[in-house]
Amino acid sequence: MHVDQNASTPPADTIGFDDFLKVDIRVGTVVQAEPFEKARKPSLVLHIDFGPGVGVKKTSAQIASLYSAGDLVGRQLAAVVNFPPRQIGPLMSEVLTLGFADAQGRVTLFSPDRPVPDGARLL
Repeated sequence: MHVDQNASTPPADTIGFDDFLKVDIRVGTVVQAEPFEKARKPSLVLHIDFGPGVGVKKTSAQIASLYSAGDLVGRQLAAVVNFPPRQIGPLMSEVLTLGFADAQGRVTLFSPDRPVPDGARLL
């Protein structure tokens, strides 16, 4: 899936609210992080605890240009938890972490500004 990261592009096509509700965006806490050595772009493998309803899921995130593995453990972040798993090299990614590109194209993670329960769903 290609997503245009240009801040000057117009909004995507209009969707219905029911379509938005199909995307399950939850908050989880990073419990383990390590460099993803086999990734093409600087990436980290994250293990994220989304609480008892979803559990711990792993993903690859192209965030190594701004974050180190040690900085992320204990941090909450947002991810889509209901996309099908996707093979990324030798890793099966189970969720899609959410972030925004800065002016240099580096991904900044999307996270709550105050602690919330793991597994809390975006309202």
